Amino acid sequence: MSRRDLAVLAAGLAVAAWLVVRSTYGSLPALRWWLPLPLGALAVAEALGARTLRARLAAQRDRRPLAERPDAPVRPVEPMLVARLAVLAQASAYVGAAFVGIWVGVLAHVAPAVTRLQAAGGDTVTAIVGIVCAAGLLGAALWLESVCRVPPDPSSSSGRHRDQEPSP
Repeated sequence: MSRRDLAVLAAGLAVAAWLVVRSTYGSLPALRWWLPLPLGALAVAEALGARTLRARLAAQRDRRPLAERPDAPVRPVEPMLVARLAVLAQASAYVGAAFVGIWVGVLAHVAPAVTRLQAAGGDTVTAIVGIVCAAGLLGAALWLESVCRVPPDPSSSSGRHRDQEPSP
């Protein structure tokens, strides 16, 4: 997944959200501060999942050469679980980038109006909480995706063994 794609998505949705909020702000319902919290809960869940998966994969990798040592049982990680988590991470990264853009667009309209409009103060707080939660989801998703990547094989460099000479 390209970071540039996520940045373009966030920037495009920020502009679109700013235009929509600018033209319909008077008819929008009040934005409550707790609206973006599900994004934050998902971010925490994915960060904990990434931490747990990283620890399990590291323990499994460390244990592999020491197969004769049964004192530290390591529950093996199913490859399909890692594949599903990688897909979840990619989808969550796009959702996080989309909501970062949306909340930035909302903030771009309501922050300058804080002194003029009474509702803009609460909406500014909501937009800031939304940006923090969405950015947290984006960061956790990118971390989970990096944990799900297959590490390079340490015994080979560029597809050949260290003992082999480059072919002429």
